[in-house]
Amino acid sequence: MPNLNSAFTQIGRGFAAFLAPPSPDVIRFTVGQPDFDTPLPVVNAAIESLKRGETTYTRSQGSETLCQAVSEHLSKFDIDVDGNDVVIAPGCKQALLYSMMAVIEPGDEVLLLAPAWPSYDGMIKLLGGVPIHVPVHRPNYHPDIEALRNAVTSKTKAIVINSPNNPTGAVYTSDEIQQLVNLAIDSDLWILDDMIYSTLVWGDNKYTSPNSFEGGPERTLTIGGWSKGWAMTGWRLGWVAGPTEAIEAVKTCQASSATHVATFLMPAAEVALTLEKEIDAMADSFANRRLMFHEGINSLPGVSAPMPEGAFYILADVSGTGMTDIEFATRALDEAKVQVIPGSLMLGGDNLIRMSYATSLEDLKEGIRRLKTWLIQIN
Repeated sequence: MPNLNSAFTQIGRGFAAFLAPPSPDVIRFTVGQPDFDTPLPVVNAAIESLKRGETTYTRSQGSETLCQAVSEHLSKFDIDVDGNDVVIAPGCKQALLYSMMAVIEPGDEVLLLAPAWPSYDGMIKLLGGVPIHVPVHRPNYHPDIEALRNAVTSKTKAIVINSPNNPTGAVYTSDEIQQLVNLAIDSDLWILDDMIYSTLVWGDNKYTSPNSFEGGPERTLTIGGWSKGWAMTGWRLGWVAGPTEAIEAVKTCQASSATHVATFLMPAAEVALTLEKEIDAMADSFANRRLMFHEGINSLPGVSAPMPEGAFYILADVSGTGMTDIEFATRALDEAKVQVIPGSLMLGGDNLIRMSYATSLEDLKEGIRRLKTWLIQIN
């Protein structure tokens, strides 16, 4: 048979090996998915759209009203963008891929704050780019600005920011975002700002957009979506917003591939952006779980983690157990019946494990109990 694209030999599938559904008796701390149903007003809006027969082709970048609704939503975060400079994509991951396609050429280097969500690495490699993993500070997982500056070369084209962060749970300070913008200005870099967890912030630091600072808007592509904050992971709805020239390139990516997201989902996405009570209730629930889960994780022998500041993840250091992260994750599944993700699946994640607390309080407590019993027994 003919040869395949050689790029695929260098690309993994992220957490896939440790996300496979286990047997029913296993507690899962792996899936980054809210354990809530999509709010009923959103579901009803999609149903009503189907009843109206809204199942035909429509505007490629997304309906005018939805793009304007996203523009108004972004304005709450000091992101001033015209509705015509918004593209609705089939998921935040697709929005990220479009953004990278718009700005990355083969050989370009892209800075990632390591450990970084694995899909960034894979997308960059798919496009012939070179991911440069720059370790963050420990133990708080915040950016090491000096290390990032030292990583810049003549080939550096962009930096990816994800705050609140997956997998670390860190939320970068306003000063840190300012410094990242300054770095991008000094080195003439694009900023890809993945704000998917922007509504899920628990500490003093709030989500801060690079658009908030002089020099930020003209070089920032803002990527987000409905999956996490609105419990709409399976709806596959995301957005890209940014400077007109870059968004015109993104529109071309969409028109040449997906055409547009499902027509009948667009009115539902508009409704979602109007909700407050339902969204706040979900966020409050995660905030409460965070405190209990963090205390439980730090009670485990040989395990420690900083307090997560946003999203719904804890990245814990298991080196004190005498096990590697792969050994810990494998044995925790086999012996404690608890599923976690080993950090070494991400560059810079050795001896760390990622755990999601987007599951019920009962499962969180039971999972902690099982892990504690197991670790005490083997030691």
